[in-house]
Amino acid sequence: QKNFDLTSNEISKLHNLDYLKKSFYVADKKVDITPQDFNIDKFMSINTEIDNTGDAPKILIFHTHSTEMYKDSNENNIMDGVVGLGRKLSQILNEKYNIKTLHHTGRYDIVNNKPDKRGAYERMEPAIIKIIKSNPSLQVAIDIHRDGVADSVHLVENINGKQTAKVMFVNGLCKILKNNVLAKLEYLPNPYLDTNLTLSFKLQTASYKLYPKLNRKIYINAYRYSLNMLPKSLLIEVGAQTNTKQEAFNAIEPLADILASVLLQ
Repeated sequence: QKNFDLTSNEISKLHNLDYLKKSFYVADKKVDITPQDFNIDKFMSINTEIDNTGDAPKILIFHTHSTEMYKDSNENNIMDGVVGLGRKLSQILNEKYNIKTLHHTGRYDIVNNKPDKRGAYERMEPAIIKIIKSNPSLQVAIDIHRDGVADSVHLVENINGKQTAKVMFVNGLCKILKNNVLAKLEYLPNPYLDTNLTLSFKLQTASYKLYPKLNRKIYINAYRYSLNMLPKSLLIEVGAQTNTKQEAFNAIEPLADILASVLLQ
């Protein structure tokens, strides 16, 4: 509680599901925010701190959708989009916070030399699992994307004097509403769902404390995404196609600060 400035009064509010929905989450119509999955007492009891001792890597950053770019990106330069954001985040975590971080630049949304997002998650998973098995010290997996929004939407705020793209954490419940009841999607198992949800909740809380305007609400959908390979897994959307690349890059330093505040405590 102390780490996130959650007073007993604030925690009491978060037990109210309507308040939690209003303050923290936006859910796709295929799912719902239920007390079973979004139990604040459970979230507060789960440890999200990493063991940062030793020189072996602790965090893996990758990109299921490496082709995602910004409105002024050079489409021919992979580092002008989300892959460049991953490189910058890795550098900051390594150099400023002394968290050994790997950045994987494998491309899983390219088929026959052409962009194709269909099947990207299925192509990505074996490669990422192989990296995790080869580096048993890894404790956090971060999949960095950018959102797609209407052309009239500009997700930007002034953060520390810089025009900065807004950030959104994404969670998949591996469940779907059937007759107003959430039913498990058996073909998309995720044994780490509770820790996934806890980590995004704690990061959102830290963001509200450190950079109140930076984060959009956490987006909840039915799918699994890339969140089933490590307990502390994140999918992060940095801005959208209507942001400039500089706005997106400006989000990475505060994002790194939020990550370090939760993972290192």
